[in-house]
Amino acid sequence: METLEGWLAKQDIYTVLMFIIFIFAIIMLIINIYKRKKAEEMLIKTQQLLDEVRLQDEITTEFFTNVSHELRTPLNVMLSSIQLIELYIQKGMIKEEGVSLHKKIDVIKQNSLRLLKLINNLIDITKMNSGFYELQLKNCNIVSVVEESVLSMIEYVESRNIECIFDTEVEEMYMNCDPEKIERVMLNLLSNAAKFTPKDGKIYVNVYQRKDKVEISVKDTGIGIAKDKQKIIFDRFKQIEGAARDSKDKGSGLGLYLVKSMVELHNGNIKLKSEIGKGSEFIVTFPIENINETHSEINREPDKEVERQWANYEKNELSGLELSDLLSGNVK
Repeated sequence: METLEGWLAKQDIYTVLMFIIFIFAIIMLIINIYKRKKAEEMLIKTQQLLDEVRLQDEITTEFFTNVSHELRTPLNVMLSSIQLIELYIQKGMIKEEGVSLHKKIDVIKQNSLRLLKLINNLIDITKMNSGFYELQLKNCNIVSVVEESVLSMIEYVESRNIECIFDTEVEEMYMNCDPEKIERVMLNLLSNAAKFTPKDGKIYVNVYQRKDKVEISVKDTGIGIAKDKQKIIFDRFKQIEGAARDSKDKGSGLGLYLVKSMVELHNGNIKLKSEIGKGSEFIVTFPIENINETHSEINREPDKEVERQWANYEKNELSGLELSDLLSGNVK
């Protein structure tokens, strides 16, 4: 039979063990409280850091916006002055006596357009990031918009000894879109195709109807894009080093990012198929959506001739602006 002394000894051991467990629990509680406090402090510091980064980003964005607007104003004045000088030369009010003045003007004009394109792209990106980039939507024949974009740059493409071929399955497909933004998308894709396609190459532009969607394909026989580079091709400021056939063809790395953004604003998507040495194909898909039954057509009545000519002038200026990266490298 267990003695009293033995029973008391066991109780002492249990008491000591319980005390040790209690002390251990207290220590763990203190450690957890300390860790939680540190975590909360770290969270506060992280939040403060995020707020500082967000504020710095807002300041940087505002700075870029203000600088871009300030730069665009004198550039527009310069381009207007160049146009006036060109007009004076055409009327014989300024004579080129042994000097190729018009070639020098072309150099100034194309490089000014190149800079203006960069400035406009920076402003557009700022608007997109701020949520203030809006589309001017109306029902348009998307086939005509694409075809006119191709026609507006065929001269530039052919000047690089590249053949551009347009084909479509249907003549009319009306959809809810911003025709100017669609034209910018097309000109940018065509400009890229021309950059990366060698002489005697081809560029194919095709329009397909896919049930309730329209599919636009821009395919070239150029140098192609490596698989590991295709993932970053639509990122901001990303360029594929050594891809352009001429160092002067390098852009800012904003074009395809803006293309993707404009396509997605139309609830569409863009994808790339490419293989080194076999060319690239950009496929843009838009849903065919209409906002109303009124279709936007080009009015070609005689009394609208002035408006039509001005619209063509603006279209040519847009083409020249979007293709300025190509043109500035060609002007001698």
